[in-house]
Amino acid sequence: MKNSSKGGLVYSTETGRMCPDCGQPVAACTCKASAKLAPVGDGVVRVSRQTKGRGGKCVTVVKGLALDGEALAALGKQLRAACGSGGTVKDGLIEVQGDHCDVVMAALSKLGHQPKRAGT
Repeated sequence: MKNSSKGGLVYSTETGRMCPDCGQPVAACTCKASAKLAPVGDGVVRVSRQTKGRGGKCVTVVKGLALDGEALAALGKQLRAACGSGGTVKDGLIEVQGDHCDVVMAALSKLGHQPKRAGT
């Protein structure tokens, strides 16, 4: 049998689920805690419009925000409410359904960010 680099303990009857990265119990996992502390964005807020891979539907994308996951989700909710449309927050990006670049840039400016328009 091959020894896999992904192999290891997944569940223990003493502690429950185990983290596959650090091998500690999920409640005491050190790798996930350090990942949550470091924001993903570079601080330059870019607002763009994308249609690629969405069947021709337009989506406004906000990236570069240096916020943690919870703050990013809260900001995404505020932006979706300001635009009156749906959307999602994933992989450090905020996606708002529809072409709302101007509304999103105005809302971000009001909240103290300095957004830049990216793309055409």
